Amino acid sequence: METAARLTIEERIIEMLKTVYDPEIPVNIYDLGLIYKIDVEDNGNVIIDMTLTAPNCPAADFIMEDVRQKVEVIEGVESTVVNLVFEPEWDKDMMSEEAKLELGFL
Repeated sequence: METAARLTIEERIIEMLKTVYDPEIPVNIYDLGLIYKIDVEDNGNVIIDMTLTAPNCPAADFIMEDVRQKVEVIEGVESTVVNLVFEPEWDKDMMSEEAKLELGFL
């Protein structure tokens, strides 16, 4: 897969991730800074490393399945693996400026 195609798929993945929300927080998971890595392989397989705002998040399975299902409908994506990681530990400084504003941190 050429670099331009990979970048286009990655941009579409980011747009799709911006439609995934933690049910308890009115900001999408991408702007919250929960996505640590998006790796688009040449064969169309996607590996996403993400975290949660808290390790014991009751919505973890729901959020991860939502990510997988939404990313897999993107043209050019063959399969998606979502890895849940807790290193580095998430904190509010990882949020976008828009998310901080939305949640009253600015």
